[in-house]
Amino acid sequence: MGELHVFFFPLMAQGHMIPTLDMAKLFASRGVKATIITTPLNQPVFTKTIDKYTQLGFQMEIRLLEFPAVEVGLPEDCHSVDKVPSPESLPSFFKACAMLQEPLEQILQELRPDCLVADLFFPWATKAAAKFDIPRLIFHGSSYLALCAANSLRTHKPFNDVSSDSELFTIPNLPHELKLTRLQISPEEMRKRVWEPQDKCYGEIYNSFYELERDFEEHYRNVMGIRTWSIGPLSLHNRDVEDKAQRGKKSTIDELECLKWLDSKNPHSVVYICFGSVANFAPSQLHEMAMGIEASGMDFVWVIRNKREEDNGSEKWMPEGFEERTKGKGLVIRGWAPQVLILDHEAVGAFVTHCGWNSTLEAVCAGVPMVTWPLLNDQFYNEKLATEILRIGIRVGSNEWKGSDSDGVKREAIAEAIKKVMIGEESEEMRSRAKAMKDKAKKAIEEGGSSYLDLGSLLDELRAFHAKH
Repeated sequence: MGELHVFFFPLMAQGHMIPTLDMAKLFASRGVKATIITTPLNQPVFTKTIDKYTQLGFQMEIRLLEFPAVEVGLPEDCHSVDKVPSPESLPSFFKACAMLQEPLEQILQELRPDCLVADLFFPWATKAAAKFDIPRLIFHGSSYLALCAANSLRTHKPFNDVSSDSELFTIPNLPHELKLTRLQISPEEMRKRVWEPQDKCYGEIYNSFYELERDFEEHYRNVMGIRTWSIGPLSLHNRDVEDKAQRGKKSTIDELECLKWLDSKNPHSVVYICFGSVANFAPSQLHEMAMGIEASGMDFVWVIRNKREEDNGSEKWMPEGFEERTKGKGLVIRGWAPQVLILDHEAVGAFVTHCGWNSTLEAVCAGVPMVTWPLLNDQFYNEKLATEILRIGIRVGSNEWKGSDSDGVKREAIAEAIKKVMIGEESEEMRSRAKAMKDKAKKAIEEGGSSYLDLGSLLDELRAFHAKH
């Protein structure tokens, strides 16, 4: 029987392509031929790594599909979510994605892979794979907790039982008590059904590991009855400095320069601040953030990546003299930063994060406690995992989905949360819990670990499926 051939088709967004590349490398390291499907303008995200791994003897390749941006009225170079001009154009972007079904079917027919791992945001991929009797796995790119919570909200609609937007309600039927307000859930979750469990698909793959959110994984499998495999944390498969530095876009800072700066600092003395690839703060909020970071008195690495028109990169919001006053204490990186490399450095003592799932996992893998500042999507759920269940984070007090410009987080709250995690009386305990979880993460992907075994059982099952068909 020949080796398995698996297709990987991520949503064109940094937060989806990066873990998918890690996943393809992982499958290839277990003897699978891995083909990544993407569009020409996203090819550079994958090329360097795939060339490197092919030279090492792994079977990896890229297949390209033309992206019909112009046909749906988007700019020609709009091939990824981070390039979408405004939230209003997102539906057009997804319409263009859906137009990839036919070209995908042509390539499935031509290459007949044994499995298609396609992003949650491509529900039409299940149908495409079914035409050729190819099992389709969904890659969620999110946590079990988030999916369980979203499903409960959709089923029970507890947000209808509260009288105001800021009143807390309990999300029913979960293994742990979690409370949210209406302001913290996406408008879509109130209006229509998102994250619909997709029946007819073969199962789902999670970038998580059993020890991290055991109760929610079991709830998802046993109560919701969905077949899943946990194969994470995927970021841990980047072993060397080069691998860690090359994830995603080209860093705007030389990684060695960045490491040298961190080397000059004491252990756990630096706070790292970064909000992923899609966060977009109002200038007034960025000003408060700068004031809060400075008031905390801590050394810091701050990644600023803002795309607001009214600011236009001029950074008028930056407090006067901020960079002069914090010289030596602070490193400001504009653009993309080598995040895993920074988090893994022993000088880093806390991570101010939007709680995107990739960032949350990277903090867990580095054993770094978090200051949580969720903005949208599943981030308010992931915050609960960090602060209430794992108890390795402190909330900064962000209370509103896509927080409105007027009601931002104040500098005092920012400074206080940073100090609490870095030097407060709970900080030592939080750090030791984070370190313990880091050890469990490493064990999960090693031979005999929970994620290692889960992937093994998935591959065995795909081989058996292939042998029968």
